[in-house]
Amino acid sequence: MDQELLILSKEMTRQGNAFWKLVRNMLKTPTKEQVACQQPKPVLLDTGEMTLPYQWAPSVLPIQILRVGQLVILSVPGEFTTMAGRRLRDAVKQVLTGGKNEKLHVVIAGLTNTYSQYITTFEEYEIQRYEGASTLYGPHTLSAYIQEFKKLAGALIRDQPVEPGPQPPDMLSKQISMLTPVFMDTTPLGTHFGDCSTDVPKNATYKRGDMVSVVFLSACPRNDLMTEGTFAVVEILQGMDTWVPAYDDDDFCLRFIWSRPAKLSARSHATIEWRIPQSATPGVYRIRHFGAAKALFGSVRHFTGSSSAFVVA
Repeated sequence: MDQELLILSKEMTRQGNAFWKLVRNMLKTPTKEQVACQQPKPVLLDTGEMTLPYQWAPSVLPIQILRVGQLVILSVPGEFTTMAGRRLRDAVKQVLTGGKNEKLHVVIAGLTNTYSQYITTFEEYEIQRYEGASTLYGPHTLSAYIQEFKKLAGALIRDQPVEPGPQPPDMLSKQISMLTPVFMDTTPLGTHFGDCSTDVPKNATYKRGDMVSVVFLSACPRNDLMTEGTFAVVEILQGMDTWVPAYDDDDFCLRFIWSRPAKLSARSHATIEWRIPQSATPGVYRIRHFGAAKALFGSVRHFTGSSSAFVVA
């Protein structure tokens, strides 16, 4: 791990300092092999040998090559510097074309499948600027990538299967969270999740640029992150009774704001604000909210709510 942004250290250092070595050794003193592997970088945190509560740095890195016609995509689990990326692309293209000047476009897709910080050239690593200090596996990291990608490229042009190798460990069940769990969600007596506590005015008409705000009785959004859905949507009426989604919470004009009336309260509210875009089509609209509520004994139930209809003129 690099020392770029820490007090009492600076970029391009090759010596480290006594203070940070003391701090480091309280956690884990690097072995002689690790120190030799990382030379000339001084090791701040020995992440490659720290395994509690699980590995601090990945020891298994997935790589792959995808080819679509003349486009070749190199999937890499880190950030390549410009020159490192150029050398990797050139090496793969050399294998795929046999040195011939074929029209093959090789690109790098970084931060793919996992993340292992930077990958620099040997020369960049020796200088120990930020990127070199953030290269986890020593000065020959790029050479290792080039070696393995050339193997994949060779197998690709020969149409040969490749041994999958070891699988990266699945540590989802071991993740440590500092967030308190959701114990339960409730609404006031006589109400239901998804009810509007603050609706739009009756027969309301808005113009472009206006803000429409609706508050729903809601539940903690951590019950379901809606990764395949949405917490909020604006729908427009088509025909007599068909509502069609027009905007959802990936549009900058629509905001989903969740809050509790008190820190330890089991009740919560979802405020949905829609700043009507200048490009909005005139018509009849409504705002809908989607959520999931947790009962006292742990079951999660999904709900939805809707505002009254309003006009955008």
